[in-house]
Amino acid sequence: MSNNKYLYWTTFVAINGGLLFGLNMAGISGAVDMIKDEFSLTNSGLGTVAALLTFGCLVGALFTGNFTEKYGRKNVMIFTAVVYIISAFGCAFAESATMLTILRVLSGLAVGATSVVAPMYISEIAPAHNRGRLVSFNQFAITIGIVLAYIFDYLLLGLGNDSWRYMLAVPGVFGIIFLVFLLVKFPESPRWLLAHGRKDEAIKVLNNIGGKSLVNEELPEMERTLLAEQKKEKMSMGELFKGKTGKIVLIGTLIAALQQITGINAVIMFAPDIFQAAGSVKSDSVMQAMIVGLVNFLMTIVALWLVDKRGRKTLLLWGAVGMIASLAYLTIEFAKPVQNGVGVLVALLVYISFFAASFAPVMWVIISEIYPNRIKGLAMSFSTAVSWLCTFLTVYFAPIINGALGLQYLFGIFGVFSIIAFVFVKFWIPETKGKSLEQIERELGV
Repeated sequence: MSNNKYLYWTTFVAINGGLLFGLNMAGISGAVDMIKDEFSLTNSGLGTVAALLTFGCLVGALFTGNFTEKYGRKNVMIFTAVVYIISAFGCAFAESATMLTILRVLSGLAVGATSVVAPMYISEIAPAHNRGRLVSFNQFAITIGIVLAYIFDYLLLGLGNDSWRYMLAVPGVFGIIFLVFLLVKFPESPRWLLAHGRKDEAIKVLNNIGGKSLVNEELPEMERTLLAEQKKEKMSMGELFKGKTGKIVLIGTLIAALQQITGINAVIMFAPDIFQAAGSVKSDSVMQAMIVGLVNFLMTIVALWLVDKRGRKTLLLWGAVGMIASLAYLTIEFAKPVQNGVGVLVALLVYISFFAASFAPVMWVIISEIYPNRIKGLAMSFSTAVSWLCTFLTVYFAPIINGALGLQYLFGIFGVFSIIAFVFVKFWIPETKGKSLEQIERELGV
């Protein structure tokens, strides 16, 4: 297998976790009404079933960093694949809301772990000149998962009252494929191998990925950085928040939080309900949600093209501007007695487009780049856990705010957070385009 083929093969396998991430997040969107009727749930109860997946994500993300450092990136991915399989088929056979909720939390554990380990792994195997694009492939896979979830929901909608069970079983099939890929010619991270005294294996992986030129270019710098880190005391969770390290962790954590509280997962998860509120019938609303997923997918391709050309910060700033404009329109539109259905669809597509081309992939790129190797596991776990906490709160409160105040208030809140995101990016986010991980570490002074 040639160098480029091997690099893209390993990236492809790693991003299958992102595919399952998208399938699990969006797969419930076409099933919410049936689940609500099946188990006689209130709006709050429905929000709990939908949102507790993100609580599992929080827990999974919080503890994954330590496990990746101890057991390796590859073994954590294998574990998540097994959990995806068990939880998906378990959800399909759930006989009570409690059982469904527990299994959704289990799915969340796998999604949360994947959200940490996949970008971490890709950032550690990718050469500096295309690392942004390769890490962004993980978000690309998430969007593919979302599109597939909407498509499967639409196709399975006509199978009767139990069609929601088939919808929730879909990730189990893809989980089996992911597990097989991981067990067939998938390498461990060279930086993890080097840190654990397995230099010969690290050299072999680097050679397979980029040939001798990559070994000669990156190995000496990796060894120097590792030696410097070994002279420092092992970082504890409390020390993450002190001094220059604390500032970097704060930046990474705030961008992770802002990615979520601008509303994306609430929009993705409840897209069919939003379209029904604007006057669409159920089947049309699921079809429109498929269009949302497709646009999300296509605009992520734009991000893949631009992230290493225009830089991380530029994409984030333009993304925030587009999100602010579309959310402002939605706020005004849903304040009216009757909505323009076409206008709502277009505005949501604009919102999704700007988010998908900016915050969706770039947040993961930034937090995989700015944290030095000695704190990467802990720091990425913490930032990702905070991101999932914000996702949980957003998805849980979205149907409650909608029911109590209306969609105009919900979109208005997301718009305010988008304005805050623009200001934060403008003054706090560093540009990391085209720099090695070790160079970024030196420039940030951590």
